[in-house]
Amino acid sequence: MDLLIRLNNQTVGRDKIIRLCQYGSRAGWYYTQNKLMAYRSNDILKSLEYTFSSFRKLLRLGRFLDSLYSALSSIKYPNIVIRITLTLSKISNALYLLADHIIWVGRAGLCKVNIEKWSTIANKYWLMTIIMNLTRDIYEILQIMEEYNLGRLSKVNLHSKNYRYDRYRALFYLTSHKDVVLDTIKNACDLFIPLTNLGYTKFSPGIVGILGFISSAVGIYCLIDPLAKLSPA
Repeated sequence: MDLLIRLNNQTVGRDKIIRLCQYGSRAGWYYTQNKLMAYRSNDILKSLEYTFSSFRKLLRLGRFLDSLYSALSSIKYPNIVIRITLTLSKISNALYLLADHIIWVGRAGLCKVNIEKWSTIANKYWLMTIIMNLTRDIYEILQIMEEYNLGRLSKVNLHSKNYRYDRYRALFYLTSHKDVVLDTIKNACDLFIPLTNLGYTKFSPGIVGILGFISSAVGIYCLIDPLAKLSPA
């Protein structure tokens, strides 16, 4: 309970919890829509999904400035690959959040907004953010495997029979870097959400809900366990 309260006190943590509920509601209404005696529950879950989505937009108000400002610090990172991917990720995320703010203004009725147009723009910037994050994840994995191969060549005799188990050892070595593994899982799940929203993939709302739920659960775990969070972020 203390952990949940501490997590809820963080703006990012609160957003992750609501996101988990949002995508859980989406998966719930989709997979119960054809069940007998579940029509009222289905409408409730759809309403909850919309409410959670709108609440998250409210929580994120102004955060595009934070994301844009954090891009300034990532420009100074010494590794050029991480510097480029991280900076572009933060800039595209800032633009995604700006579009998201405009959508919220339209939903709140404060101003007339073409929500469909801005939703498409937001999804494009979100997709760009995820692609940059995945590019960075792939680079991190390649660096880990290069480190593993260097260690293997320095310790293992080239004629050793242990080479038959080398793939398993390599996989175990990779999974020991849980920050990279979890970040890759999170981004891989997120990737198909904007792709589906933009019409590039045809996943059902149920599958999208499950992917979003998994991604949100991983994100919450990374907030709880600092060692599971990929750095720099």
